[in-house]
Amino acid sequence: MAFRVERDPLGEVRVPADAYYGVQTQRARENFPVSGVTASPAFILATVQVKKAAAEANRDTGRLDARLAAAIIQAADEVLAGRFHDQFVVDVFQAGAGTSHNMNTNEVLANRAIEILGGARGDYRIVHPNDHVNMAQSTNDVFPTAMRVAALTLERDLVAALSHLAGTLEAKGRQFDHVLKSGRTHLQDAVPIRLGQEFAAWGLAVRRAAERIGRSFRAMEELNLGATAVGTGLNAEPEYIRRVVERLAANTGLALRPAESLVMSTQFLSPFVEASGALRAYAVDLGKIASDLRLMSSGPRTGLAEIRLPAVQPGSSIMPGKVNPVIAEATNMVCFQVIGNDVTIAMAAEAGQLELNVMMPVVALNLLQSITILTSMSRILADRCVAGIEANEARCRELAERSTGLATALAPTIGYEAAAAIAKEAAATDRPVPAVARERKVLPDDQLDAILDPHAMTEPGVPGRTRRRAARPLEETS
Repeated sequence: MAFRVERDPLGEVRVPADAYYGVQTQRARENFPVSGVTASPAFILATVQVKKAAAEANRDTGRLDARLAAAIIQAADEVLAGRFHDQFVVDVFQAGAGTSHNMNTNEVLANRAIEILGGARGDYRIVHPNDHVNMAQSTNDVFPTAMRVAALTLERDLVAALSHLAGTLEAKGRQFDHVLKSGRTHLQDAVPIRLGQEFAAWGLAVRRAAERIGRSFRAMEELNLGATAVGTGLNAEPEYIRRVVERLAANTGLALRPAESLVMSTQFLSPFVEASGALRAYAVDLGKIASDLRLMSSGPRTGLAEIRLPAVQPGSSIMPGKVNPVIAEATNMVCFQVIGNDVTIAMAAEAGQLELNVMMPVVALNLLQSITILTSMSRILADRCVAGIEANEARCRELAERSTGLATALAPTIGYEAAAAIAKEAAATDRPVPAVARERKVLPDDQLDAILDPHAMTEPGVPGRTRRRAARPLEETS
């Protein structure tokens, strides 16, 4: 391999001759061969958006020569169009605060700008990574700004995916609204519920999660860009600070604004903790839905078997004909990962010291991964599982009619103790509650039929006596 020699304050380093990155990136490659995972495309694009906005703002203030600015902006646009992503080679576990990633970006843009201006890569007399590409910036405001831009950009697809999953669940709720089944609490028989009510509830839970995520992500629209090293804005003119945020907002289409306090927003990672918390809350709810799907589809002969999930692949290498709930299982695993990511983000955010939190790279890694995998898994669950679910109506009704929870409807009329005795005998003799109640002659048969109608138990009211009407608005009753 051919090399070129570059120099930084620590000395000379050999860099691959065809690389667009430079000496500081090469040092990071040698120092941090940790995971083999490099920056995500979303984070690369976000960082380059910051560099482009900075070049535009510095040009507008007259600090950066227009010719150099044009070359840096062209280089940035080329990366934004998909070129040179293989040149972002720093491991995600790297120097604190993300200095290595920031310099990787500075060097790639500088070397491409040098080429645009007719020079050779590594000739930083033409365009310098620090003096020109990083002008009026610090890793300490570039990196957290890129984290925000990447997360806010990915949020669009995340919220759309949640809306799609919610709609798919709600459609199943309407389709299954007539299907009566046994409710369960503590994994034991409970009063009846309609299968459609369960799916509709899941759909609403996902919609509420999308709303929480949307609210929590708004805090990330406040940027510390212009804070430079410690939040004081040293080496960044006030006009630059105003213009760079305006440029970045215009280029990305995001509702970005300058931080109320550059010092505060440089020290604290609270917006990322808040956003991660909303993602964790969704992961908890989504995991619960996936687990319920696995329970309700268990079988086909020895489980609940109330629903049938689409068969998307063989389930066993040894048991012929076995089909597993693989989409729901993968969903659970994604949820576990997101919950673990949230713990990492919380610990990293708490580890900030004095004027800076140097743990930002691991926060970026985990937050962006959580957004990405929840987005993908929500769509997969909707399209490859929920959309194809079928109800086993006969099985649902059979279990509902055999549930000892039916005795609950008798309690308002014959009392808790008498209803409990019927439920106990029904369980002990393996007979339905209505049969035991008739045998005991606790009520006339026609009254028993009305009270023990399972469908009636799925709506508010006292079966056999009253049905609760929907409450009228207060202004109508006053």
